[in-house]
Amino acid sequence: MQTMASTRIIAIRHGETAWNVDTRIQGQLDIGLNATGRQQARRLARALGSESISAIYTSDLSRARDTAQSIAQATGQPLQPHTGLRERGFGLFQGKTFVEIERSWPELALRWRQRDPHWTPEGGESLLTLRERILGTTNELASRHIGQQIVLVAHGGVLDVLYRAATGQDLQAARSWNLGNAAINRLLWTPQSLTLVGWADTQHLDDDEVLDESTS
Repeated sequence: MQTMASTRIIAIRHGETAWNVDTRIQGQLDIGLNATGRQQARRLARALGSESISAIYTSDLSRARDTAQSIAQATGQPLQPHTGLRERGFGLFQGKTFVEIERSWPELALRWRQRDPHWTPEGGESLLTLRERILGTTNELASRHIGQQIVLVAHGGVLDVLYRAATGQDLQAARSWNLGNAAINRLLWTPQSLTLVGWADTQHLDDDEVLDESTS
C-alpha cells in the first residue's frame, strides 16, 4: 500500500530527434525534436492529459523542454526547467556517431561499451558522476511533492539511471530494458528508495489516428 511519505513519478525520455535516428551522440548539445518527435510529444500529452499532476520538471535542453511543453499545455501545469535533469555530458564524443567513435577512439570506445563507471570522456561525466547528479536531483524534486504525482522529462541516460536505481541493477550491468522516446515510465519514490511501477508504455504512440502537425 502506498504511504503518504511517497511521490509518484512519471519519467519521460524526450521525443525523437534526427540525431537519435543517425545514432549520433547528443549529450548536452541542444538538439531539437524532429517531426516524429513532435508528433510523439503531442500523443504523449494526450495520454497524460487526464492525469493528476502536481508539477512538471524538465531538462532545459530543447528536445526535453519541447516534449514537456506539450504535457504542460494538456495539463495546465507550468514547466520548471532543471539543469540536473540534463543528459550525461559526453565531452569529445558529442556530435559523433557510434561508428565515428569506434573509428577515432577504439580504446575509449571499448571503455564506453564496457560501461566503466570511472571512465570520463574528455570534457564529460563518468557514470558515477551522472548517477550522483540524477539521483540527487530526483530526491530534491520528489521530496517537494510527498503524496502527489510529478513528471520528469529528461533523456535516455537519465532514465537508465532511474531504472537501475529502482531495480537494483549495477552501473555496469548490460542493459536489457527499453529507453524509448516519449514512452511512459512510472516510479514510486520514498526517502529510502525508488520502486519500479511500470516501464516503457508506448501504447499511446501506436494510435493510428493522424494528428495535424499544425496542432503542436
